[in-house]
Formats: sequence, C-alpha cells, structure tokens
Amino acid sequence: MMNEKPKMHFTDKYLLAPTNPITVNLIGAGGTGSKMLTGLMEINESLLALGHPGLQVRLWDDDLVTSANLGRQRFFECEVGLQKSVALINRINRCIGSNWKAETVKFVKDNAGNLPENARATITITCVDTVKARFGVAEILTELNEKRSYFRDSPKYWMDFGNSQYSGQVILSTVGNINQPTSQKFEPVKNLPFVTNEYGELLIQSEKNDNTPSCSLAEALEKQELFINASLAQMGCDLLWGLFRNGMTPYKGFFHNLKDFRTVPIPIA
Repeated sequence: MMNEKPKMHFTDKYLLAPTNPITVNLIGAGGTGSKMLTGLMEINESLLALGHPGLQVRLWDDDLVTSANLGRQRFFECEVGLQKSVALINRINRCIGSNWKAETVKFVKDNAGNLPENARATITITCVDTVKARFGVAEILTELNEKRSYFRDSPKYWMDFGNSQYSGQVILSTVGNINQPTSQKFEPVKNLPFVTNEYGELLIQSEKNDNTPSCSLAEALEKQELFINASLAQMGCDLLWGLFRNGMTPYKGFFHNLKDFRTVPIPIA
C-alpha cells in the first residue's frame, strides 16, 4: 500500500516573480490591523532586499483615533482625533519612503450594490470585528473573482484575522483556484476555502451581541488582552512571508490561545 502524499499549496507564481509591487488591501486599522501594517512594512523591506518589487498597500478604516486606542493599538496621544488609516499610512510612508494609500471609508458595497473603488488587490487581509463585515468581504471577493481578468491586481488570496479576549485564529483562503504545478513529492491543493464557507456557522454563533466601543484603555483590556492582537499579527505575517519566501505552505492558518501559550496549526486538507 502506497503512502499518501502530504498535501501542499504552492504559491501563485505571480507573487513570486511580479513585474510590479503586489497590491494588498488591509481592511481594519485597530488592534490587529495597526500591527499587521508594521509587519507588512517589514515584509516589503525584506522583499525589496531580495530583488522583489515588494508590496503596495491600501489601508481601509473609517474610524478616528480615540484615547481608548492608545496602548493596545499602534497610536499615540498626538494622533487622537485623526483618521486611523491616514495616521498609520502617513507614518509608514515617512518611515520607508513608500507611497502606500489610506482609505477613510468602509470596505463595503454602496447602496446601489456597486463595489468600492480600489477593491481589487492581489491579497486581501481582514482585521475586522464583526461577522457581517467578513461576509461582506467574501461577497465582494466572490464578485471580483467572477469578473476575473488578467490585470496584475487580480485577487488571489484572502487572509482573515479574528480574536476574542485571550484567543484567536488566522485563516488563509484562495480567491478561486490557484494553478498548481505537478509534484512527485506532494499533492498540490489549488483551492483553500473562504473562512465564511468553512467556519461560517461557528463565526455567527461566537459573535458577541455587544460590540459597543470601549470608552477607555482599561475598559478595552477587559474585552481583549494586551498582546493577543500583536501575537496573532506576528504569526499571520510569518504565514504570509512563507508564501513569498518558500513558495508553498502545508498550512492554511492556525488557532492561537495566548492564555496558555498554545498554538494549533491548521493543515491543508
């Protein structure tokens, strides 16, 4: 009896050798998103050092910085009252001389059902706090995939971050099928399902009824531990970095519990 080949997803070849920077839509600039942006900056600088064109990031968030965001999110006292996306993107651009963009609106369809401008990106990363927002992103990506073209920013991947007070998860999905090479060693997997398809019922059941914004940092810490967002962001960045650096991944995400320091990878099935 022959042993089954281990399953592996091979990175879309466009990510590995593009002629232009890889476009990224980062949706949400809060506890996870603000730290994920720093990780994307580090990935970008590392890719450039390796001769890759790097990343072109667009950050989406319609919220303003409040005093409750200080400490747990990557904001400072002098930024209170500013648009979150603008404050973070300006800081990154000043730091590395990039031309990344800020969007001060939600990543949603308008009342007429039209897609948001600049919705198309090779990689979409969601750091949102509601199930409704995730299903909205899934709908937009599905529509973009149905209108798939050969433009350089044709959507390829969706990485979703979610967390509760002590724990969280990161799920990597493909937008449609990704062409895979033949392999004698591995069983290539061309499709990684959306988080909304695979864990939709679980997301709905786990969503809390009270999403009222915190009025202070102390109140915010009662809802989410100080380092759960940063911990998830770092590990998620490593998963994304592996797509570029290794050209393949045997995992499509992980479940992470910071309270007892346990992480369980999710193998590709």
